[in-house]
Amino acid sequence: MDLIKELSWRGMVQDMIPGTDTQLMKEVTTGYIGFDPTATSLHIGSLVPILLLVHMQRAGHKPVALVGGATGMIGDPSGKSEERNLLNEEQLAANVAGIKAQLEKYLDFDTSKPNGAIMVNNYDWFRKISFIDFLRDAGKHITVNYMMAKDSVKKRFTGDIGISYTEFAYQLMQGYDYYHLYTSLNCKLQMGGSDQWGNITTGTEFIRRKAQGEAYAFTCPLIKKADGTKFGKTESGNVWLDTERTSPYQFYQFWLNASDADAENWIKIFTFLDEPTVNQLIQTHKEDPAKRLLQKTLAKEITVFVHGNQEFETALATTEKLFANQTIPAEEMSIEDLEGMEGVVKSSIEKSNVEAGIDIVTLLADTKIATSKGEARKLIQGGGLQLNRKKVEDVQMKVSADQLLHQKYLLIQKGKKNYYLVSIH
Repeated sequence: MDLIKELSWRGMVQDMIPGTDTQLMKEVTTGYIGFDPTATSLHIGSLVPILLLVHMQRAGHKPVALVGGATGMIGDPSGKSEERNLLNEEQLAANVAGIKAQLEKYLDFDTSKPNGAIMVNNYDWFRKISFIDFLRDAGKHITVNYMMAKDSVKKRFTGDIGISYTEFAYQLMQGYDYYHLYTSLNCKLQMGGSDQWGNITTGTEFIRRKAQGEAYAFTCPLIKKADGTKFGKTESGNVWLDTERTSPYQFYQFWLNASDADAENWIKIFTFLDEPTVNQLIQTHKEDPAKRLLQKTLAKEITVFVHGNQEFETALATTEKLFANQTIPAEEMSIEDLEGMEGVVKSSIEKSNVEAGIDIVTLLADTKIATSKGEARKLIQGGGLQLNRKKVEDVQMKVSADQLLHQKYLLIQKGKKNYYLVSIH
């Protein structure tokens, strides 16, 4: 399989060092992508690099996932306007372990295979290098002029906040990563987001100067939403790959609610459907957009890939209960229907509060459905709240025991797609 050709029609190639496609066609090539261990889970912003590695392995090449245990302590200035908080070793170790467990779901790490994936942590080699050794062996090969020319550094250098020496050194550390993998694993390719182009090319330049070697790279465009809002963000924050942070139902809903323009773009990037199939789906969707064929296919494919078929079926069943049967009064829903709604956010409140009659604003704040009483009032005044499938219009409304479903539950809908099941205890 021609990897670059496959990724190009999907819109997953932006910048590329000349000769990269020739190298990939010539031999089995080892290539890597770095993952930033800022949390114990990756989020959907990390799906593109994961998919790049999966495509690479499917094309017969050897993927390397580098978790930046060392660079995670430093912070990458690329695309950021200010310096981020640094992590300690204990936090990083937990984050690295969580990310490794996730990557093992998507890549084949069977080392007996020629293209079996490898996972490395750059802390393993940086912890053995003294500051003097690094300056002598790495620092002298890349000039300050070269580093200053990078857009990510230039923007921070001319801004009000500036850039610390710590972050300034990041691109040199990432360049050294590539050099280390080049010499230890014969790694000849680095991939990443387009915001990483400066750091990546520093690595290829470092290999050229220090090892007189030839290394290659390409980047993928950063994913954007058609409406200009940030990809991967919802009202509740990041969409995570960890089911404890983002349920499969919520994950499925994110993709299902994509706009037509986004769905047409994302179905190429986030699924493994071939080009003829994708083109046919797009054409069929345009003939009857109301059926949302693109969104449903996209949501299914990516949910199955990330969470498996069983979790997809559960998310689909929950969606049907909540949306397809919205004409059914909440009072007619069975206990099994309510309790079986996997993925719906569940919370509880003391029975005495409801029996005494609790105002809706306090209820929303106490159960964390709203971040504050002020947000709760705005939500109600904006017509964005339903209690037991009935619109709440009065901010002074009292919620009492006679409104409980099966004497135990309240079904609350916030906005169009956020459901909460509140139980009393």
